[in-house]
Amino acid sequence: MEATFARLTHEVKSEAQHRLSINIVLTASDVAVDGFCVNRCGTYESSKGAIIRGKTYKFSYIWVGNSETQCAGYCAWPFHQPIYGPQIPPLVAPNNDVGVDGMVINLASLLDATATNPFGNGYYQGEADAPLEAASACPGVYAKGAYPGYAGDLLVDKTTGASYNAHGTNGRKYVLPSSYNPSTSTCSTLV
Repeated sequence: MEATFARLTHEVKSEAQHRLSINIVLTASDVAVDGFCVNRCGTYESSKGAIIRGKTYKFSYIWVGNSETQCAGYCAWPFHQPIYGPQIPPLVAPNNDVGVDGMVINLASLLDATATNPFGNGYYQGEADAPLEAASACPGVYAKGAYPGYAGDLLVDKTTGASYNAHGTNGRKYVLPSSYNPSTSTCSTLV
């Protein structure tokens, strides 16, 4: 299936009836979206939404694609061999699904950006049309000791060998990105 980003955002805009909400679109591994894998693994934007009691409210929306069959080395690192840079072995994905575990990282990064800079006038550094935001300031940093090509000293499940830094419900484990902390001028990690 092929979709344009404009078509996806049009669908989200036309369905958005909630104020103060974040609408999230996740696309499957067999959906090709223009720009996916070339310059983005997902994105977030904002738009004017529903008119409620005569007032127009803004809302934010996020799109994240599943890169498993299209560009896992770009959008699902550290669970897949990177397309460039140091070629160290990939980590074992915590839920045994490289594409979806990569989506979790990208979704978390975009939620961080949406929460701190929802309408393009919140927290960011640099130019407004190319902002360096809370999560994008710390690419590839998932735990203490991270450096380019190395995700950091993540926890490792003794049974599966999977790497993780966060616990979810029902025993699930995840890798979540770090976020820039302006108070310390460092990337804050969970572990």
